[in-house]
This record gives sequence, C-alpha cells and structure tokens, in this order.
Amino acid sequence: MRIGLLTEGGYPYVSGDAGLWCDRLVRGLGQHEFGVYALGRSERQEAAGQVALPPQVTRVRTAPLWTAEDDGVVHGRRARRRFTEHYGALVSVLCEGAPTGAGTDRSGSQADRFGNALYGLAELARDEGGLVGALRSEGAVRALERACRAPGAAGTAREARVPDLLAVAAHLERALRPLSLDWYEDDGGDGLGSVDLCHAASGGAAALPGLLARHFFGVPLLVTEYGVRLRTHYLGAGGGTAVASGAASTSDAVSGPASGPTSRRVPGPVAVPEGAPAVRSLLAAFHGRLAAEVYRQAACVTPGNAHARRWQERCGADPAKLRTVHPGMDAARFAEVGDSPDAADPRTLVWVGRVEPAKDLVSLLHAFTEIRKEESGTRLRIFGAAAGAEGEAYLGHCRMLAAQLFPDEAAGPHSVGDNPVSFEEIGGPEVPGLAEAYAAGAVVVLSSVVEGFPVGLVEAMFCGRATVSTDVGAVVEVIGGTGLVVPPRNPRALAEACVALLRDPGRRARLGAAARARALELFTVEQNIAAFHGIYLEIVSRSPVRRGVLDAAGEPRPFAVPAEAWLPGRWTGLGGRATPRHPSTWTAGPPVRGTAAARGSVGAPGPPSPRTSTPATTPAGASAAGPVVASEGAR
Repeated sequence: MRIGLLTEGGYPYVSGDAGLWCDRLVRGLGQHEFGVYALGRSERQEAAGQVALPPQVTRVRTAPLWTAEDDGVVHGRRARRRFTEHYGALVSVLCEGAPTGAGTDRSGSQADRFGNALYGLAELARDEGGLVGALRSEGAVRALERACRAPGAAGTAREARVPDLLAVAAHLERALRPLSLDWYEDDGGDGLGSVDLCHAASGGAAALPGLLARHFFGVPLLVTEYGVRLRTHYLGAGGGTAVASGAASTSDAVSGPASGPTSRRVPGPVAVPEGAPAVRSLLAAFHGRLAAEVYRQAACVTPGNAHARRWQERCGADPAKLRTVHPGMDAARFAEVGDSPDAADPRTLVWVGRVEPAKDLVSLLHAFTEIRKEESGTRLRIFGAAAGAEGEAYLGHCRMLAAQLFPDEAAGPHSVGDNPVSFEEIGGPEVPGLAEAYAAGAVVVLSSVVEGFPVGLVEAMFCGRATVSTDVGAVVEVIGGTGLVVPPRNPRALAEACVALLRDPGRRARLGAAARARALELFTVEQNIAAFHGIYLEIVSRSPVRRGVLDAAGEPRPFAVPAEAWLPGRWTGLGGRATPRHPSTWTAGPPVRGTAAARGSVGAPGPPSPRTSTPATTPAGASAAGPVVASEGAR
C-alpha cells in the first residue's frame, strides 16, 4: 500500500524531531511504498540537507513553513466574499472560547463550524491557487476585529487591541500556510490523492495536510503523538514574549521518542507584549480547535503513553479511536551491559540526561547529602551536556552547589580521588557511549519535575539497572512496578529510596532483571513496527483504495474492496423469517452495518437458511457499492 508520511521539522531532514523514529518505521515496513511530505521549520534545517532514504521511499515533497512568498493570486469579488465568509466564521469560533474547557465542545456546534470554515478556506485555496495574500490582507485583520467585537465574544477577545489583532492574524497566516500547498492532487502523480493512508508523525501543522487529503479524496488519517502539540503550546504560551510573524507563543513538541519536548520561539516583526491575555486566549483556542478536528477526523490516534492519551481525551478525542503504541528504541547497544549487571559499582549512583532546570539536579544534590550521611562511601556520577545557554548557566549553578555541599571534597569536572560528585560528558575514552554511562553504577536516578516519555529511564531498564524516579509524566507507566518512584521536589524521599536500594543487593538485582524484561517486551523497535503494520492493515481494510479493483496486469489489488461478507436478500426479519432470493435478484446499494434496515424494523430475524448462512464471495461484475451487507443484528 502507499503511505503518505506527514512530518514537520523532522524527517527526511538531517536534523529535526522524530527523524530517527520515522527512519526506523520506514525501513522496518519495506513491504509498503512511502511518500514523505515534509513541512520545513527553518532555512538552516533545509540547508543541512536530507538523510539517505531507503528505496521504499518513492517520493519526497517539502514545503517551507518559515516563509511564504506572495503567490501573486488576485482574488475577484466573489473569491473575496468567500474568503471573508469562511475566515470570519473560523475566527468567530475562536473568539467565543471553549464552553467546557480545554478545547472540547460537547454540543459539537463549534466543532462543526470550525471544520466547515477550515475546509471552506481549503477549497477556496484549491480553486484560486492559494491564500497567502488573502491571509495577510487588511480584510483578514478586520474580520478578526469584527469577531472580537461581536456579541457573545469572550471577555479576553473583546480586550484585544491593534497589536494583539496583528499578532493573532500573523500567527493564523503561518498556521494556515499548508492550505495553499499544491499537494492536493488526484491525478495519479505524487499528490496526497494518490496514497492509501496518511500517517502524520505529529499533531498540529503536520496533520493539517492529512485533514485536507481526507476531505478532498477520502484518504484515511492516522495520527501519532509522542508529545502532545497542544500541551506544548500551552507550556510555551505561559510566559515570555510571544512573537507573531512566525510561531507566536508556540513551541515545537517532539513527536519522536528520541528526545523530549522542546520550546523555541521564531523571531518576527510583530512583538506581542509579555502575557497579552487576548493573544494567548485566541491562539490557544485555535490550536485547541485544530487538535479537536484532527482527533475527530482521524481513523486512529496512537499516543505514545497514557500521559499523552489523557491529554488527547481531554481535547475531545474519541477513546474508541485511541491506541497506545509505545516508542520503539534500539536495545541492541545495551545488550552487553544488560547481560552483566554484576559488573557495576554497587556504591555508585548514576544520572544521565540533558542538563536543564526541568531535570532538577538541585534536589538530587540535596538528596545526595542525606545519602552520604547514611552511606559514606557512595558516589554520584552525573553524565550529560548542557542544553543551550540556560543549561550552561544551570550546570554552573549545580557545580557551585556541589562545591558548597561538600566543601572538604569539592566536586570536580571528573571523578578524581575521593570526590563524591562528578560532572562528566559522554564521548571520552573512559565513557565512550550511553551503555558505558549506565554501566558505571548500580542504581540509576531520575529527578525531573517535568518529563514526557522518559527515554533515559527505558535505556537504564535495557541495561538491567534498578531505578529511582520521580512521579512525573509517563514514568509510572514505563516503570510498571520494576523500580522505586517518589514524589518530585522531595529530596528526603529520593534519598530514602536510594539508600534502600544501596543496602539491598538482592532487591537491586530483582528489580533490574524485571525492568529489563519489561523494556524488552514493550519498548523495542520491533514491537513498535509490528504495531503500526497491524494498524495500517486494519485502517486500509476499513477504507478500501479508490483506484481500480485490478492492476495493470489484471491481478486483484489488495484492499480494493472492503473485507465484508456479501449475503443474498434483505434481512428485514418481517414476520420472523427472511426469504432468500436468487443472486440475480440481489439489490445493489451501500453497505448497511448495524442499522435498523439490517437488524429489522419489525419483529426479529428468524434463523438463516443453510443457503444463506455461509458468506459468499463478491459476484463477478458487482458494483463497488454492492448489495446489503449482513450486520451483527442479522447474525
């Protein structure tokens, strides 16, 4: 089957989010044909080039999101009227706010209006050749202003002033740039109309082309989220200066399992005052509505953990569509360490990760002072590099704190002599890789206050190490009873858990072995690929391809018709019995599943005759619509 892989700021670029996960998915499913449709996030990323692609990737189409040149499209009076109508309807929904909170709308009226307005803009862009000029026009700003001043608008929207309106309009223009792409073709070429399934590697902008492919061509959409984009937007919009031309107040959630959430702001010409409530409210409403529409139209949504799943359900996702698929990680490089757990130093604690304030190394250092009082020979080895300027400052603060807490044994840059704390980087001759870092100690500690999917914790489990973690993000779901979990920002509880494991080698061994078995069962690349292979087949079997039933060689195409039972006659159950008819008198019509027509509106269906109890194959020459399908009620 043909898969359209939709990405934003990642694969197939050399640097970017979820690149490793996407590459493993494509290479692991070599029996399928992939087309990559990538939205670029920065000019520097595109200049860095693309990774070497496997042969199953037959097409690559990219589009920049950081810029959009004027397409030169001049709309006539009728087109301008259509734009004003649809854009005004979209922003009016944003100004009304969410009546039940967090982007949900139990009545469905706002969701329907938002979806109709979004698809109306998409149809206009397809008919006229683009919307870049219209979205940047004064008419768009005036439509937004009218929506903010209209009766029924939320109080925060009514407070919007000219700078706020300009900021929101600029952000919406950037967010709606995928509407103007030339990807929506159905001519047998390399457009999204030629694929059997769209797989969005994240929510937000990456899923928007999938929404349009479903709207224009009926292509089913699969959405995978390892970090919920809406949650990251809320975290990024909570403070600081929002910038309007690019991603005003937005943050780029990492959808792949290889790294945690990031937050960056793209500079632009219109700066919004810090904490502008109108801007935050309107942008949050837009992202919430877009997420709800993606979840509503997707055939299946695959969160990477229960933490992400709860966010999706709160944003309106149907629980019946959600299927948790844990990230797949390479366990082979940790196999040697996992096979020899006794080689670790039983008096050493290990911390591995990216140094930043969210990791809360301060609490870990305070906890270590309590650990040293109980176990004087214990050492703490911290492996990791600083993340940006903020990380460098935080690392310097942690070094100074370690020197103050252990004045007689000042912590140095390397573990020398009797220094109890060391700050080290992976990649040197002593610790060349992650496996060697985890092998340095018998207990691995995670002290974060914010965490999505704890990749480092899974790596420690692959190594067969006992772990002590804080209860944040998906930690409890990952550990599953194979490690100790304590409240965040609680140095005393962290210290007590570490001391308990340091004093009990047998318990360390049991927890480490159980953790390794759990990780190998749930978090490997193989299980991730197998899960998506099954999901692909399941979705496409319910949504047959729209191409011909036979290929060029005259052979049947897989999934060209639904996998359904075709039975003669209409099972109305009139008079308590059904009268089968000859196949030549079968009535063609759309399949009916579980409806009153299939179940019988009067009486109950009688027992089927021997002739009709066996499912028959599709008659030669039958139309795609086919006769009525036997439903659960008919059986």
